[in-house]
Amino acid sequence: MTYREQYIPGPAIGARVLKDRAKDENKWTLILVRELRHSPEAVWQALTDPAQLREWAPFDADGSLGTVGATVKLTWVGTPAKPIETRVTRADAPYLLEYGDIRWELEEVGEGTRLTLWHSIDRRFISWGAAGWHIAFDVLDRLLSGTPIGRMASEDAMRLKAWQRLVEEYGKQFGMESPKWPDQAKPK
Repeated sequence: MTYREQYIPGPAIGARVLKDRAKDENKWTLILVRELRHSPEAVWQALTDPAQLREWAPFDADGSLGTVGATVKLTWVGTPAKPIETRVTRADAPYLLEYGDIRWELEEVGEGTRLTLWHSIDRRFISWGAAGWHIAFDVLDRLLSGTPIGRMASEDAMRLKAWQRLVEEYGKQFGMESPKWPDQAKPK
């Protein structure tokens, strides 16, 4: 059995939302925190290097995200015809990275890193975003540990048996009902 076949995501933990209706009532900010067993420098590389992003993130980047002012096209998995041009607004290696509606904070904790993601997401899909990033963080941790399981994003993630469980758990944490399942992505 491969590492990927053995993969089962843990419980929905380490997340909260900010409901800033003054900016945009349809967007909330997902804040997801994960402790990783890897140095901030290693995590930073995985957050900024296009080759590493392709291994774990729910998007591809056509250039490095590690330089302030860089303009990079992000192509989210499942929407290949719709790249989004974004500009890196902060890149304080290896502790703070901002581009588009995403902010990453890296804090050295012992021999590892506390990784905090801030991502503005349509409020109707905030629990889906949390579940997707939860899985992406698991994939990232395994990649950096030397036991990669391959990127699981979009429909690949939604087909996992645990996907619906994560969406429901995060929905409860955020005090909201989960969105309806698209027929083609229902877990099997």
